[in-house]
Amino acid sequence: MTSQYFKNGSVITRRGAQDPGPGGLSSCLRSKLHRIKTEQPVVVKLEEQEAKIPEKPTFSIESCPAHPPQEAFQPKTNTETLPSNSRRRRQLKVEYEDKDATQIKSEHWEPVEWKKQLDHIREMRSGRDAPVDNMGAEKCYDHDAPAEVKRFQVLVSLMLSSQTKDQVTAAAMGRLRAHGCTVDNILDTDDETLGKLIYPVGFWRLTCAMLQKEFAGDIPNSIQGLVGLPGVGPKMAHLAMDIAWDQVSGIGVDTHVHRISNRLGWLKKATKNPEETRKALEEWLPRELWSEINWLLVGFGQQVCLPINPLCSVCLNQHNCPSAHKASPVKRPKPGSPRTPSPLKTKTEPGKVEPSSPVALSIPKKLKIRK
Repeated sequence: MTSQYFKNGSVITRRGAQDPGPGGLSSCLRSKLHRIKTEQPVVVKLEEQEAKIPEKPTFSIESCPAHPPQEAFQPKTNTETLPSNSRRRRQLKVEYEDKDATQIKSEHWEPVEWKKQLDHIREMRSGRDAPVDNMGAEKCYDHDAPAEVKRFQVLVSLMLSSQTKDQVTAAAMGRLRAHGCTVDNILDTDDETLGKLIYPVGFWRLTCAMLQKEFAGDIPNSIQGLVGLPGVGPKMAHLAMDIAWDQVSGIGVDTHVHRISNRLGWLKKATKNPEETRKALEEWLPRELWSEINWLLVGFGQQVCLPINPLCSVCLNQHNCPSAHKASPVKRPKPGSPRTPSPLKTKTEPGKVEPSSPVALSIPKKLKIRK
């Protein structure tokens, strides 16, 4: 049987390739096997190298059945790509700011009910009829005078008020203004005439001479310059900066402000002089109240919170003031006065005299009482 695929003992495949013959098939297979053996190590080597390359992990719900997809796979944030020192620096900064804010808040001190007390004082001072309101430094200078003359008159009125009451200061300033209250005019006035206007004469001449020589007839525009003048202290300097130069440099604390601040409990601890009170008040009192607090407390001290026998019964702060009804020392009544408390009556045995009674005090110790 002959076929078209078999001719002359050779095999013809479907692709048209011709087998080399009976011996050629085995040799062909051997050559292919040899070629596979020689090429296989190369393939295996390549596969091993490819296996060393890390592949990106893939996550799925099946691979993490105990966690939801959001917890199973969380993308890396930008903070992880930053260097370790950058992350540490940012964390330390946040922690420092929180700690610092807490420390500042804890160190700030202020009286418990100071706002309520201040509102009550404003209400009691709403009439503005205290001596300081009508005869204080703000009312004693000539408002129509040149600026440097007005400032000089403010300083003069403040210096007078430190030695006398507001009524005396206002009267003296009236006489000085009528005479001519300027630096040059005060220096040209003889001592006898000036002595009738203000006292002491030498004190004022020295101050005016310094103003004329060093400040061209004006007053200094700083606390350091003002306190350098004879007779000018911190209280007058801060008030002069506020009234004359319209600059709030500090709280003007006089005896009224010093006394009332201690009575109201506006200080961490009791102060001994007005300068200590000023420093203690400026530590906690808001700066926008520094200009107002002086005339408020001065008028309040002139009318209600008096140095001796304050009128606590009419004060609106009598229920929240720690010194209410006990600010002034109680005077001891004289013996025999109606306010003298009577001795307690106790029962005594017949024939015995109470040791504390007046009779017992008049009997000598050695004298025996006969029954």
